[in-house]
Amino acid sequence: MDRRQVIEFIRAHKLAVEATLQRDNKGVQAAVVGVVVNDDLELFFDTLDSTRKLRNIVADPRIAFVFFDDTRTVQYEGVADFPQGPELENFYRRYVDAFPDGVERRALPGIAYVIVRPKWIRASDYSTTPPTITHFDLDLDD
Repeated sequence: MDRRQVIEFIRAHKLAVEATLQRDNKGVQAAVVGVVVNDDLELFFDTLDSTRKLRNIVADPRIAFVFFDDTRTVQYEGVADFPQGPELENFYRRYVDAFPDGVERRALPGIAYVIVRPKWIRASDYSTTPPTITHFDLDLDD
């Protein structure tokens, strides 16, 4: 998959398994979350401040996702942050287009919004022989 195909794949698979590192090196925590993606491969989701995932992100912003279907996967590693102002509103509009119930959740006490900027992506297509595997190293800090 090329970059555009990865974006389209994520948009077609709005649910992903996310994983964060538990505080105090107690292990890894995983959950299913609904996400949207922009053309820069940045992900966005909401959660509550009472969740383990949010507490983990605050302690260590590294986060990973897996999107998949029967023959293809996208593995995604990135760094989470908390958007504010216009950046938040831009993502929020895209989010409620995909998840209309996000409007109701916005009124919940403790709602939090997370943006994830990609560092590494691996797209695999097992419908081909041999499988087609593409890496995107997006870590500009290295």
